Amino acid sequence: MAAKHILAIDQGTTSTRAIVFGPAGHPVASAQKELPQIFPKPGWVEHDPEEIWRATVEVCRGALANARLAAKDIAGIGITNQRETTVVWDRATGKPVHNAIVWQDRRTSDRCAELKRAGHEKIFSQKTGLLLDPYFAGTKIAWILQNVAGARAAAEKGALAAGTIESFLLWRLTGGKVHASDATNASRTLLLDIRKGAWDAELGKLLGVPASMLPTVVDNAAEFGVATADILGAPVPVLGMAGDQQAATVGQACIKPGMVKATYGTGCFALLNTGNIAMQSSHRLLTTIAYQLGGRRTYALEGSIFIAGAAVQWLRDGLRLIEKSSDVEAVAAKAKDGHGVYMVPAFVGLGAPYWDAEARGALLGLTRDTGPAEIAAATLDSVCYQTRDLIEAMQGDGAQIDELRVDGGMVVNDPLMQRLADTVGAPVERPTVIETTALGAAFLAGLQAGLWPSLEALSATWSLDRAFRPAEAAPSRDRRYAGWQAAVRRVRSS
Repeated sequence: MAAKHILAIDQGTTSTRAIVFGPAGHPVASAQKELPQIFPKPGWVEHDPEEIWRATVEVCRGALANARLAAKDIAGIGITNQRETTVVWDRATGKPVHNAIVWQDRRTSDRCAELKRAGHEKIFSQKTGLLLDPYFAGTKIAWILQNVAGARAAAEKGALAAGTIESFLLWRLTGGKVHASDATNASRTLLLDIRKGAWDAELGKLLGVPASMLPTVVDNAAEFGVATADILGAPVPVLGMAGDQQAATVGQACIKPGMVKATYGTGCFALLNTGNIAMQSSHRLLTTIAYQLGGRRTYALEGSIFIAGAAVQWLRDGLRLIEKSSDVEAVAAKAKDGHGVYMVPAFVGLGAPYWDAEARGALLGLTRDTGPAEIAAATLDSVCYQTRDLIEAMQGDGAQIDELRVDGGMVVNDPLMQRLADTVGAPVERPTVIETTALGAAFLAGLQAGLWPSLEALSATWSLDRAFRPAEAAPSRDRRYAGWQAAVRRVRSS
């Protein structure tokens, strides 16, 4: 009997998961392990790549065991990952030369500012669709080469490999045989010409990143390599890879121009499909590759919010206002109407459309009767306001947004989804399967394995769980949003 299941690896910012999907695209079993965060200095965020690797193997084995399946039952592996998080490793030993530098990390803000002052942002933006910001992988690679003893010399000799997390995992899964990255992850490095789909020598020179370090760029559905038998008990092909937000775009079946999805995890990321046109935003959104199949690229406009679910984690771990993240809904429900509290979660700066690396978080509008409920409500509201920032930027670039498809861990909160619909003034659609990031990776691997014939066939599997429609009058939502905009102005660095 032919293998009909797909194993999806979802290596995220706060956890590593593996989910087994059946032939109908529904999850069968999963396993998950939390990922420790490392904060060496203010604004610095790191992960241990070895811990990521150990957790990946553990959850893959756990998911198969929970599904009561063996490696022979798996048609292929799909990988999705926290984008921009960067690893540099030794080609001979496979060992990282430094901890992974996480996408949230701001240590290269001075380098980005130098490049801007030198007048280079325009060429980066034109070629990569990105802005010069510490968020992206290129300056992280450069920082490692500059600050790890011997790294620059080793890189110049071709002894080091660089990549984002999917590239590192693929290397490890294949026993060091394959150094590749898919087009979506490669498009987040500041090094890829997204119209040509190739690494750009001029950008590499400006950043000081040798081309010999970089992986081969391939489609999102491809024969990436084979996971060695010692990992799952038998060899299994790796057939799909995509950065987490692009994987969610596929999982949400946003395959037609004009469709938009927003994923609510550690951060929030909204992608608007723009088809075969790489649109240049006039509202500081990013232009990125949504997916690449058969050598043909589909593009998207993206708005990136750095802190969404992470703000709830801060209420739990930093302020200890709640015992577990899911408690936030009940606490926020007790907030007084019209409390006037705004939380700007600029813990690692502000993303789109502000791109202010030096902004810092703040609670504003506090009075003597402000309590945990109001702070919790303001934290959830900040997710809605930041989403409206992105939607307004997309509309400013000419998009007509009829509905917003949502996914990720936060969307199980019904009152939050209603608040989101009220704040953005558009219907919010939650699918039956909310783990669309892993689902997208599974879909891509399943496409390559022949389990599904086309993206259109995948689109037919998408089903609606619930639609939340705006119920708040426009003047009220606009007043609340004006308060948010005033709060953001207070925390901006310039």
